[in-house]
Amino acid sequence: MSIRIVLVGTTHPGNIGAVARAMKNMDLNDLILVNPKCFPHEDATARASGASDVLDAASVVTTLSKALIDCVYVVGASARDRAINWPSMQPRDCAERMILESKKGKIAAVFGPEKTGLHNDDLDLCHALLTIPTNQNFRSLNLAMAVQILTYELRVASSLGGNPGFKSEASPATGDEMEHFYDHLEQTMIDLEFLDLDNPRFLMRRLRRMFIRARPDKNEINILRGFLTAIDRKKGSS
Repeated sequence: MSIRIVLVGTTHPGNIGAVARAMKNMDLNDLILVNPKCFPHEDATARASGASDVLDAASVVTTLSKALIDCVYVVGASARDRAINWPSMQPRDCAERMILESKKGKIAAVFGPEKTGLHNDDLDLCHALLTIPTNQNFRSLNLAMAVQILTYELRVASSLGGNPGFKSEASPATGDEMEHFYDHLEQTMIDLEFLDLDNPRFLMRRLRRMFIRARPDKNEINILRGFLTAIDRKKGSS
């Protein structure tokens, strides 16, 4: 399975080891850590219980964007309500969707810090939310438990068939290509005085949600970037 697990800001190294064990149980080995508090660490190795090869191969990066640079589809795990709604799925539906998307390129599931979870800026890089139903009066779920639930569902979903759905003539745009597009779009709106940096509200976040739903491919992003460049030239000549 072309599926990556990304842990953001993990505070306890033992949880990293437990996640590695959960991954190896379900035949996953692509682990990226974003700013872990302490790694490598003997507690991580001990909790991995034989999955030290997953830990040894794990990459450590400084930003979530770097962890997702080559990904075409990303889900972020979250239990908190958000001011702006993201498309949301429970583990079984999420796993089935991830398996389908993995046929198009690298995909990732992102899990946030143990105490706070993912921030909205992290979710801006995700196509959908993964929500795990729990007791409403006791919603605390250990990081490795959450990863194990999803990886189990991924294992089950990978053995099923599934409708491949619409197949684009081009590959989906990667996370890196989308981030360059968003930067270009934001700067163009600033130059046109459509976006007020002193009062941006949720404009860029809502636009991200719109393009995430649209899932543009590489050709479509190139067209949009070309359109923005034409606007930039026109404004520069006026």
